[in-house]
Amino acid sequence: MTDSTDVYAPHPHIGGRVAALRALAAWRGAAPGAPRVVVLTGGSGSGRSRLLTGFLMLCEPEYRKRLPLDEMDPSTVPPELPAPAVPSAEGLTAAQVLWLLADHYGLNATSVEGVHAELAALDEPVTVVVPDVDRAGPVRAAGEPARLVREVLAPLAAIETVRLLAEVPRPLAAELAAGLPSGTVQVIDLDEPEWADPAGLVLHARAALNPEFGAPELPFTVDPAARLALGAAIGRRAGSPLVVELAVTCILMAPEGFDPADESLLPTSVGEALDLHARRLGADPRTLRLLLAPLALAEGDGIPVHLWARLVSAVAGQDMSEAIAGGMLLAGPFVQPEEQAADAAEGGQEDGGRTLLRLPHPAIGEEVRAGLPSVRAAQTQIAMALLEAVPEQDWGKADPYVRDHIAGHTLEAGLLPQLLTDPGLFVHADPVPLRAAVEAVPFEELGAPARAYLRTAPLLTRTQASATLRAALLETAFAEDGLPEYAEAIHGRLGIELPWQTLWSLPVPGISAVTVGSLPRSEGPATPVAVLAVPAGTPGARPIGEPGAGSADGGSGEGAGGGPGSAVLVHGLVQPDQLGDTDPAQILRPSEDERAAAPLGLSRGADYLRVWDRASQEVVAALISDTPFTAADLSPEGILVVATERGAKALRIRPTGAGIAS
Repeated sequence: MTDSTDVYAPHPHIGGRVAALRALAAWRGAAPGAPRVVVLTGGSGSGRSRLLTGFLMLCEPEYRKRLPLDEMDPSTVPPELPAPAVPSAEGLTAAQVLWLLADHYGLNATSVEGVHAELAALDEPVTVVVPDVDRAGPVRAAGEPARLVREVLAPLAAIETVRLLAEVPRPLAAELAAGLPSGTVQVIDLDEPEWADPAGLVLHARAALNPEFGAPELPFTVDPAARLALGAAIGRRAGSPLVVELAVTCILMAPEGFDPADESLLPTSVGEALDLHARRLGADPRTLRLLLAPLALAEGDGIPVHLWARLVSAVAGQDMSEAIAGGMLLAGPFVQPEEQAADAAEGGQEDGGRTLLRLPHPAIGEEVRAGLPSVRAAQTQIAMALLEAVPEQDWGKADPYVRDHIAGHTLEAGLLPQLLTDPGLFVHADPVPLRAAVEAVPFEELGAPARAYLRTAPLLTRTQASATLRAALLETAFAEDGLPEYAEAIHGRLGIELPWQTLWSLPVPGISAVTVGSLPRSEGPATPVAVLAVPAGTPGARPIGEPGAGSADGGSGEGAGGGPGSAVLVHGLVQPDQLGDTDPAQILRPSEDERAAAPLGLSRGADYLRVWDRASQEVVAALISDTPFTAADLSPEGILVVATERGAKALRIRPTGAGIAS
């Protein structure tokens, strides 16, 4: 801190960082000579997020009214302006962050490039703050922070009308800054002497020890002189705000045997905080690190407490139940429990009303991971333990953490492709982390089922579909991709009642129209057929205008007929048979009376199809596609034929529930 703190009140949330606040205020106010782009960085635990949070308090018009602005150093207070756009990157993909930005500014772009182009074309300059880049992505091992920097932040920084402030890990900060012209960017590295705040660390420690702010009443907390001396020693030795917090927490949680006069008991790093705490409690530091290892390797919001013991033993390679039973005081300063609100999950599993365990800061996880002999081996052990925790190998009965996050563990273990063969996992797992994990695997290493899943995943994530709807999407995708055994497994093994069954899929491009009908036979009932209008030259198709080849409606030129240069392809409606020798003029279409008397009706929009029950007026199947529908028809018996630019497929609709298909 500078001498200004002798005159001015510090920021109430930050308690220091005057030099950095001055630089950020100058950036926000576009002061003469201030850079257009600021990259805020530093080691994990250096206080980047805390500083940025405090600065954003000054930028939010309503919140800044609660701050003592008149008492603060004017050079640290930005001018009052409209709040900047703040798309937090935590847990999001690079694309999601960009679309948050597009939504904020009301852009009409339909592509990543379009978002950047529309931002550049706005009449007024825009101010964007992107926090938590290091926490980007739903799966840690997928490398989303680097993708965010390269695909979103670097292009944003290159737009001259964008004023950008981003909180970025140090290696990526250097990469982002290196691509910008001199004078355009300023890197604020909180670990560098220019931006360091040793006096702020002392104030932080003293406040954390003060009973007025929640510290327990102990001899060295209630005695002002002892508290000030201990706070000064902690702040002097600690290398970062996180180390201050850990030092104070360890002391206050287990004060027995702590000597405030012995500075050797005070840590200088996260690793020392772990080891000193263990030794002071008479434990092996390795035991503490093993207790924390599953949390350091965890995905999502944390590990359910009932799984923690199983995973600790898996990483240790031995039964750790005794260490866990008496280990909460040992692990307590480094574990943050979080109560998950009760919420009934899919498949009847309770996804709530339980306790999750997580590390309070990523830097603790980095330290623990760095001490493991092999992260890959540890993740392999965790993945095996999670697989064993699936009841009867039924993913519908699995704990939500297991089904939703096992892909992240197997990705880092190098085992994910082997896992991607179970349709139950595809159906029941949260598609957001599963998609991110699968996308991180080289495409050539994926088997056919995983490729079908990857093709369908954008629809799964876009619709936020339930397990039943995911099953419907995937059943159709497997049928389209020539994997009938996987489609059948969804019907027969998973016990999910789907709203349809995919009868066949035909990969014929260029279908412009479809119609259902029947082909009379000399004996027996007529054969139900689908007639597809296809480009001339399509294998097996009969050109329009060929002798004896009328249109599918008997010569009117409507329905599945076509104009010059087109042809028709006749296909069995129920059985996947091509009837290339069939004369389309012989095909009978359902009459309007037959269609009106059918139990199901069809509605079509620009990007959706809906099948509804005429009696109840309820939608029984709703279809979307990653490519536009080009045609659709519904038989009186409830068989729906749809076409996209990729081809056609037939679905037997079951009027028992709603669903989505691609």
